[in-house]
Amino acid sequence: MSLGRQIAFWVGALVACVLFLFVFAPILLPFVAGMILAYLLNPIADRLQQFGCSRLVATLIILAAFVVIFALVLVILVPVLGHQIGGFIGNMPRYATALQSFVTRQLQGDGKISQILGMSMQDLQSSLGQVVTQSTQWLASLFTSIWTGGQALISVVSLLVVTPVVAFYMLLDWERLVEQVDSWLPRDHAATIRELFQEMDHGVSGYIRGQVLVSISLAIYYAATLSVVGLNFGLLIGIGIGMISFIPYVGSFLGFLMSVGVAVGQFWPEYTSVGYVVAIFAFGQFLEGYVLQPKLVGENIGLHPVWLMFALFAFGYLFGFVGLLVAVPASAAVGVLARFGIARYKASPFYRGVAGGDHVP
Repeated sequence: MSLGRQIAFWVGALVACVLFLFVFAPILLPFVAGMILAYLLNPIADRLQQFGCSRLVATLIILAAFVVIFALVLVILVPVLGHQIGGFIGNMPRYATALQSFVTRQLQGDGKISQILGMSMQDLQSSLGQVVTQSTQWLASLFTSIWTGGQALISVVSLLVVTPVVAFYMLLDWERLVEQVDSWLPRDHAATIRELFQEMDHGVSGYIRGQVLVSISLAIYYAATLSVVGLNFGLLIGIGIGMISFIPYVGSFLGFLMSVGVAVGQFWPEYTSVGYVVAIFAFGQFLEGYVLQPKLVGENIGLHPVWLMFALFAFGYLFGFVGLLVAVPASAAVGVLARFGIARYKASPFYRGVAGGDHVP
């Protein structure tokens, strides 16, 4: 097959995959979640097989344990979180007003800020009020949509039935599926493609498993510490930070803003408790940046945080929650292929300035 036909084939395959995601995105969530779950649990199944279990028994043990743990978490946490989400949405205007009043009091009597910004103090306070109001409305709509989507997300049909079933069959047939896909590879390039897939698997598996552990650790840390200092909705905010911590910097930043805003509205002028909240986030950033991320994630995925952030936002915007699930594997695959292409380019006569055996002056 000529190079042009090969390029046309792979471009057509990419377009077909994108169209498939666009058309079936509303129903793909339990299936994609099941495949990712099987991918994450496959090493455990391999380990159980090494201990003498058959593939079927290993799969049954893993899925039964997962379903039991997941059901217990839903039964314990969902009612509490549902109550806190409703309370948080209802109290957001009060917290926003308190935060606006706090900032306004700090600005009063300080003419330097208005001089630097070229605005009168009255205009500055008015602009601040508009920003706080719009931010409050946006956050309220965001939490409302998350809660509405979360109710669908935790439905029995989508997560407690379809996802475990998909994961069960994927785990059970994993080795056969890998062999089947390998048999489809073009024989002349099979070794190169296997090497690329192994590199993708190493990066994706290491990143996802590590990031899941990081997210769980941060959720436990922030939920526990914020609740201990008495912050309203500390459990909700802490778990929310853990859930979105896979987006670099965004989870911590949003969590810090929400926590400090709630703390100011709840505790001020008793600034000691506000300082405790700030200290919790300072230590949390140290814990994430210097302990959890290096130990659990490291450089497995080989992607720059900015590129990873762009991929998460782009896939999330295009395909919704399903896009967030496939963003990391897709970006890792693109990164591996890009590095492979650059390596081939640097080894080519075009890069080295050699054409027909002669050096180009």
